[in-house]
Amino acid sequence: MRTRLPTRPALLLCSAMSLLLAGCGGQSDGVAAGTSVKADLSTVTGLLDPLAPTSDLGGADAPAIDYSSRSLYSGAAPRPGPDLLYAAAPTAPQLQNTGIWRANPILISGASAYRRGEFLYQDYLYDDRGAKALPDALDPRINAETFSGASGTYTYPSDASYAGNAADIVELRVKPQSTFTAFRMTMNSLLDADKLGFTIAIGDSAAPQPFPFGANVSAPAQYFLTVHGSQAVLTRAADGAVISPAPTVTIDMTRRQFEVRVPTAAWNPGSASVRLAAGAGLWDAANNRYLVPGATASATAPGGGAGLTAPAAFFNVAFRFNEPMFTPAQIASGKSYWRDDAQSRALAANDISAFYAYVDFAKLKAGVNDDMPGQPQGVPQSGPMNRIFASHVETKQGVDFSVACGSAPTCKGEYRGQLQPYTLYVPRKTMPSAGWGFTLLLHSLGGNHNQYLNSNNQSQLGERGTGHIIATALGRGPDGWYVEDAAADTFEMWADIARNYPLNPQMTAISGYSMGGHATFKFATRYPDLFAKGHAVVGPPALGIWAPPAAPTGGEDTNTYNLLPGLRNVPLMMWVQATDELVPYIGTRTQAQRMDDLGYRYRFDTYTSGDHLTLALHDQFQGSADFLGDANVERDPPHVTYVANPPMDVPARGLVGNHAYWLSNIAVRDPAAGPRGTVDVLSRGFGLADPVADATAFGAGATTGNLGVQVYNSQFKTWGLPQPAPVANRLDIVARNVSAVTVNVKRAQVDCAAALVVDTDGPLTVTLDGCNRQVRY
Repeated sequence: MRTRLPTRPALLLCSAMSLLLAGCGGQSDGVAAGTSVKADLSTVTGLLDPLAPTSDLGGADAPAIDYSSRSLYSGAAPRPGPDLLYAAAPTAPQLQNTGIWRANPILISGASAYRRGEFLYQDYLYDDRGAKALPDALDPRINAETFSGASGTYTYPSDASYAGNAADIVELRVKPQSTFTAFRMTMNSLLDADKLGFTIAIGDSAAPQPFPFGANVSAPAQYFLTVHGSQAVLTRAADGAVISPAPTVTIDMTRRQFEVRVPTAAWNPGSASVRLAAGAGLWDAANNRYLVPGATASATAPGGGAGLTAPAAFFNVAFRFNEPMFTPAQIASGKSYWRDDAQSRALAANDISAFYAYVDFAKLKAGVNDDMPGQPQGVPQSGPMNRIFASHVETKQGVDFSVACGSAPTCKGEYRGQLQPYTLYVPRKTMPSAGWGFTLLLHSLGGNHNQYLNSNNQSQLGERGTGHIIATALGRGPDGWYVEDAAADTFEMWADIARNYPLNPQMTAISGYSMGGHATFKFATRYPDLFAKGHAVVGPPALGIWAPPAAPTGGEDTNTYNLLPGLRNVPLMMWVQATDELVPYIGTRTQAQRMDDLGYRYRFDTYTSGDHLTLALHDQFQGSADFLGDANVERDPPHVTYVANPPMDVPARGLVGNHAYWLSNIAVRDPAAGPRGTVDVLSRGFGLADPVADATAFGAGATTGNLGVQVYNSQFKTWGLPQPAPVANRLDIVARNVSAVTVNVKRAQVDCAAALVVDTDGPLTVTLDGCNRQVRY
């Protein structure tokens, strides 16, 4: 019997099917009261220097430890994976400090900390969706974020100066000084400061007070500090009286930061613990008030507010320490992947009293450092969390849903800014001395980085064995298919984790659902020496739909079926649905049969009922955890096979697949004839022959999860132990449509005098690395 899914996913599947087819100076202490400064209007766009130094985070406050050298491969060339994985940390202006500011950013969303005399709050990225109302009928996200639509429904004016993201808060800081209290607000996008407004509620009150300037929200407050462009005003919450002397504002357009200084003569927190709340929205300069969303956005007015009597003006609210993390079943029933559910409901009710922080000015004045671990408002140390990293590129500020990636061979993604979010799961157990294992868990078409938040898929993989960090990239949007910038996002995320957490580079695996399953095939075949094992769940072998003998809808160049010979040393598991309406069974079955024909290790489990979303909703992944286990990457196997596929290369982003294990510089001779090239090299220096593949085996099983019992049939192949063979200083090379290959003789356990036995279908140059020896055939 087919499992009946809730109504919403069934509708979403239709949308998903259509997609399948288809300088920087800051203000010093000496700025005079009453003045305002607007700094450099330049923006950071295009390709940033991949060799730029780590961001200036305040000199002595720079991180004490960068774990990259232990978390990533550091042996002899070639390095596994793309060059992008090893690039130096990029400079991110929004994460820089100038003037009085010194503390490192938290970079974990929904958290706050005391650092170097500053109170910091880190918000979520791209969560500026406003209140939960009736969606704007023209909102392009409706058709793109099929599984990951937000709870909030606000849309920005279409004018480019709003960047579709103008009120997205990145960070809010507070720092007391002898003559003023400084607030610093950092935005994700900032193209026109006069179009943004934000208000900080200061102090407490017996009852919620209405925010000024038509914000249409309330919260307890004694004062309101409202900033729009270079103007700031401090008003008394009880009666709206303006308090003087006036605050001053400095705008750093490059860093997208507003620094607001409130003179102690106007407000003096002393050493008290002060309640703060804050929200950001769009400013109506002509009427000196906030812009309020209507039903549909125009060039100058926001939309998505229909159905609300008095739509709140705020798109984004700070101090949200308890945004819920929904289970797959809750997501299926209509909850949001984006961490904005509590925000959207509070804004719809015009009351943000639930979002606040008490800031202890005594701790600030004493310079206490406190990340408040274990507290709801503190920095999480383990479990699931949302983290922020800086990319090497920003193709434009903000978001752009005007063109979906669909099945295009290239993809810049919808989320275009330099700062990008991802989801991280840190095991709750004690870290092993060698560091955490690491597993990529990549999201589905129409999904986002929060797809596995609070799921068994995430936690069961994370807590397996000695403990593994699990990471899910946004991939620059819901439909990037892990090409170009959407692919780069995954490896930039990985590099950020490697800098900040001790990883065991030998214990790396990859998995993903649907489009993420495709990425499992793609990244494992492109960079096999990065991974110990892989697990693709209902993953299409090619971009789009593949029902052989027809070509994939995304083109034959995207078909990982052609690249499977490269998985000689990477066991692969596949979970599929026999009645999958999005990923044809004939395609996944053909993929498994190729693994079998190659004599490689694999497991192919066919679930006999349900549809494309059943395994996600069932949410039982202990079988995945057991398969991936604590397996180690085989760095230097005696036999290497690799298929180079240049159409997947993106050299400008450091994504080139032309090497694996001890082979490198693999060049395709005639791209028009392939366009792929295959090289197979057996080193006799190890004294080992290939393991004998066992006969194909069959079985059956069942799992118990959220949907009761799910039954599957299994087909698999295993290997016996490697067989001893005479040791010889010899390499056996078979090349097809390959013009060049380089061998690291030391890693291949031969020397510079190695005999080369070559079978090639055309001119081939073999270079023995470090030997000053090059042989042409």
